[in-house]
Amino acid sequence: MADLIPLFGFVFFGLFSPGPNVILLTTSGARFGFRPTLPHILGVALGVGIIAGIVGLGLGAILAAFPSLTIALKVIACGWILWMAYNLWRADPAKRKTGKDRPFTFIEAILFQWVNPKIWAVALSATAYVAAFSPIGQATHLALTFSTINLGVCLFWTWAGTLLSLLLNNPSAWRIFMRIMAVALAGFSMAVFL
Repeated sequence: MADLIPLFGFVFFGLFSPGPNVILLTTSGARFGFRPTLPHILGVALGVGIIAGIVGLGLGAILAAFPSLTIALKVIACGWILWMAYNLWRADPAKRKTGKDRPFTFIEAILFQWVNPKIWAVALSATAYVAAFSPIGQATHLALTFSTINLGVCLFWTWAGTLLSLLLNNPSAWRIFMRIMAVALAGFSMAVFL
């Protein structure tokens, strides 16, 4: 277990720092509250674990062997993140009270991890910490570490967004908040190609 402490630290800092999941969960906590965002939280935690486990089984090596597949995934990721940023930019503060707007579902949150460039980058880098294990051991350690740590990270950022909503007491403040988050999310779409 002591051998895995560096992995835990790396994964924590990799997932806790701002990225698409942090932006979306903070925004969802602020817009919809903590409880309605729970399916999103659980989907992110599971989805991140799935990606990390698959990377541990060798998917990272496959991506490295087929650069055209990597480029295709980057284009899809960039497009999806830009689409979400556009929707945040256009979000109407009044819709959150009428029920016409909603947080990510459990399945949507899982699927988003497949195009989340930050998760792929952290998972690929984390394989260095489990290189001594068999592929199954790598997959298991990465999946459990990513899911467990990310659950805590997701809970924290959603709670922070819920607290932030107390400061957003008029439509103008909401619009500014949503546009700042949209610009930040759009910025991460460009990071896909770095």
